[in-house]
Amino acid sequence: MFADTRTTLTRPETRTATNSAPRYQPQHRPVPARRNRAALRTPTSRKQTIRLFLLGVLCTAGWLASLLVGHFVEFGPVVHRIGLAGHILALVLAFGTILVVDWLGLLWLMGKVHMHASPKLERATKPLIWGGLALLLASGALIQPDITNPVTAVKLGCVLILMLNGLSIAPAMHKMFALPRETRFSELGRRLRTRLLIALSISQACWWTAVLIGLVNSTLRRWTGM
Repeated sequence: MFADTRTTLTRPETRTATNSAPRYQPQHRPVPARRNRAALRTPTSRKQTIRLFLLGVLCTAGWLASLLVGHFVEFGPVVHRIGLAGHILALVLAFGTILVVDWLGLLWLMGKVHMHASPKLERATKPLIWGGLALLLASGALIQPDITNPVTAVKLGCVLILMLNGLSIAPAMHKMFALPRETRFSELGRRLRTRLLIALSISQACWWTAVLIGLVNSTLRRWTGM
């Protein structure tokens, strides 16, 4: 009787020990890999494409309206000062937030942080970025930029490129955030990696160009008294 009890208690333990080790160990890595490929192959929906196109048209129309108002409408010195203060505030909101987001993305490229540290930050900072850009357009019309100046035209072009670049990278960001949080930059497809790097480079290049040109123009206006 004791022999029967001992065999019935020890056999399930032996079977569990022999089956559990090889069952879970080989499945640790392949599952995220399949999930990565499936997420990256997900195409952008037609509805999302139309939405991004309409947003691009809206951004371009707002940018064009800011240029036309600033060029053809005359504002007094008081309104100019108010517009300049709003322009600086918008620059702090949008550019400061972009620096934080791009810095976090750079840390992920270097493998310092997990990828899913950025989606919550992106959702929280999106109103600041787009609100700052909208305020930049509105206040930019009040300070009456000289669109005949080639340097100023470059600055204005950078602002438009910034908005369109932010819209164009949205589908790639959604696909990337759908991947497991442990996904590294080197595990992404070459096409997605190239697209992210190009978007990051365009963002930083346009922002710094626009900021430096704005500072130079503002300094020259003070020196010349214009």
